[in-house]
Amino acid sequence: MAAPPSIEEEAATYFIQAGMTLATAESCTGGLIAHRLTNVSGASAYFLGSVVAYHNAVKHTLLGVPENVLAAHGAVSEETARDMAEGVRRLTGATYGLAVTGIAGPMGGSADKPVGLVYLAVARDDGTAVIRRQFSGTRGEIKAQTAETAINLLLEYFE
Repeated sequence: MAAPPSIEEEAATYFIQAGMTLATAESCTGGLIAHRLTNVSGASAYFLGSVVAYHNAVKHTLLGVPENVLAAHGAVSEETARDMAEGVRRLTGATYGLAVTGIAGPMGGSADKPVGLVYLAVARDDGTAVIRRQFSGTRGEIKAQTAETAINLLLEYFE
């Protein structure tokens, strides 16, 4: 009996069957989402690429996140996640842009923005959706939870 498809395989199937494309902009996951998606054979049929925008300068210059958004709301914010998703979509011409930004820890948290706080965004023609999540665990666990949630968020758009 064959194992059920992974979420990465499900995403590939949906994107390929729909004739749509995807690009990612990752901060706190450091490319983990792109890694997981490209582990599926044939991912090049829909996955255009990824920008690992760890530094604010890259968020601004490459993805077009306005400096005033970064100054007013910070790198870890709904506004920045939205702009990152829309920016990577615009940059690559993808049908969908997926972005994540957060605090993987163990350092970098604050009372307002604790370790494990993550914003995930999906941009497409009809708008951009952003969700906020609070994960816990080690740095690696937070990154893994973020990647899993991001891919599941994509699948929700196809259901």
